[in-house]
Amino acid sequence: MQKSIFKRYLGITMCIVLISFVMMGSVLMVFFGQYWRQEKKALLTQNAASIAGVSRRFLTEKNPGQYELQTELLKTFISGFSISIDADIFITDLEGRILLGNYPNSGLVAPEEVPVQFVQQAVKGMFEGRDNFGGLYNSRYYIIGVPMSAQEEGPVVGAVFAATSAASMNAVQGEAFKIFLASAGAAIAITFCMAGAFSFRLVKPLRQMSAAARSFGAGDFSTRVPVTSRDEVGQLAVSFNNMADSLTNSEGMRRSFIANVSHELKTPMTTIAGFIDGILDGTIPEEEQGKYLHIVSDEVKRLSRLVKSMLDLSRIDSGEMEIHPKHFDITGTIVTILLTFEQRIDEKHIEIKGLEEACPQTVYGDPDLLHQVVYNLVENAVKFTNTGGSITPRVIDGIDRTTVVIENTGPGIAPEDLPMVFDRFYKGDKSRSRDKNGMGLGLYLVRTILKLHGGDITVSSVQGEFCRFEFTIPKPPEPPKLKEGKQKEGKQKESKRRPEKHEKHERSKEDDGHGK
Repeated sequence: MQKSIFKRYLGITMCIVLISFVMMGSVLMVFFGQYWRQEKKALLTQNAASIAGVSRRFLTEKNPGQYELQTELLKTFISGFSISIDADIFITDLEGRILLGNYPNSGLVAPEEVPVQFVQQAVKGMFEGRDNFGGLYNSRYYIIGVPMSAQEEGPVVGAVFAATSAASMNAVQGEAFKIFLASAGAAIAITFCMAGAFSFRLVKPLRQMSAAARSFGAGDFSTRVPVTSRDEVGQLAVSFNNMADSLTNSEGMRRSFIANVSHELKTPMTTIAGFIDGILDGTIPEEEQGKYLHIVSDEVKRLSRLVKSMLDLSRIDSGEMEIHPKHFDITGTIVTILLTFEQRIDEKHIEIKGLEEACPQTVYGDPDLLHQVVYNLVENAVKFTNTGGSITPRVIDGIDRTTVVIENTGPGIAPEDLPMVFDRFYKGDKSRSRDKNGMGLGLYLVRTILKLHGGDITVSSVQGEFCRFEFTIPKPPEPPKLKEGKQKEGKQKESKRRPEKHEKHERSKEDDGHGK
C-alpha cells in the first residue's frame, strides 16, 4: 500500500530534524571534549609548574652538580595539591626514578619509575600524553610533565608530572550527552507534534480535493473544497472549485444537449415515417400526397441542418475549422438570404426596412461561413418577429471594419438571458413553444465564426420592443503604396512589354497564314 503524502512529508521532516540534531550533538561533543582537554591541560600545567617551583626550596646540593630532595618536608605540600585538583602528582629524577608522589586519582601504591623518554621530553620543556604512560597505568590517562630545576636559572635536575584519568572526561561527556539527549528528545517530540499538525493542515485541502475528484469520477459534481487560506494551496482550491463549476456547467449542457438532440431527431423522423407510411398504405389520398411530401422535404432539410450544425461543432472542438477568405459583397448576401425567407416573411406580414438605402459593401472573409452567420441571424429575426412587425438590416462602412446590424421587432430577449445567448446549447425558451427547430447552437456557431475572422458580435434588446444583433468584420491591412517615381517606372516597363507581346502575336498570325 502506498504511503500518503502526509506520512511522506512528516517522515521527511522528522528525518531532517533528526539528522540536524545528530550533527549538532556530534559537533557539541567534539567542542566539549576539546574544551575539557584545554581546561585540564591548563590546570595540570599550572599545578605541575607550581610544584616544580616549590620543590627548589627542598633541594640540597650534596656534591657539585648533585642534589638531594627533602621528600618528608615536601610530601604534605604535594598531597594537598593533588587532592585539590584530583590528579596524581609525582616527581622524578633525570633517570626516571620516582622520588616523591601522591596518587589520589589512580590509587597507585609506591610506583618506582617511569620511562626515561617521557622524562627527557619533559626536561626539554613540556610533555603531553594520552596513554597508559608506559604501563604505569591500567587505562588511558591525560599526563602533563614540566622540568624541575635546582635554581630559577639553574640546571634541570628532574621533572614534575601531573596525571588525571581520561575516564573522568568520558564521565563528564557522558553526563553532558545525557542532558543533550533529554533536551533533544523533548525538542524532537515538540517538533514532531508541530510538524504533524502543520503537515496535516497542509495536506488536508489536498485530501479534500482527492475526495472531490473521486466524487466527480462517480458522477457527483456537487462537492466543493473549502478555501481556508490565500497561499498557493488556497489558490489551488479556488482553481479546483472553478474547475468543478465548469464541469457542472458542462455536464448540465451535455445532458441538455442529449435531450435536445434526442428531441430534435425524434420529432422529424416520426413525422417523416408517419407521412411516408400514410402514403404507402393509401391512408393519405393521392391528391394530398404532394402536400405531405413537401412537409417530409422540410423535415429532411431540418435534419440536414441539424447534422451540419453538429459537424461544424465537431470541427470547432477539434480545431479543424479553417477560413478561406476572399472579397465579396456582404449586402448581396443579406438580400439573397432575405429572398430565401420570402414566403415566411409574407405569411407573417413582416416589413423589411432599409433595403432601399442599401448599397454594395465589399468585405474580406469566407463567403460560406459569413453566409451562415447572416442566415442564422435572419432566421432568428424572422422566427421571433411579431406578426406585422419589421426587420431592419443595415451595413455600416467604417475605417477599419464593416459593421452589420440585424434588428427586428418582437418580444425581445429577457435581460437575464442576454449574457448567455452565445453559449453552447443555451436556449432561453425552455418549453420550446416559440423555438421548436432550434438546438442552442446557432448563435454559438455565429460567434465562433466571427472570432475566426477577427470580429465579434453583440446583442441588445428591450423586452416587448426589439432585439438587435450587431457584428463586425475587420478590414484587411492595405498593401504599401509605391512611390510616384517607381509607379511611373513600372508603367513605362509595362508599356514596353505590351508592343513586344503584340509583335509576337502578329508574327504568330503570319506564321499560321504561311502554314495554311
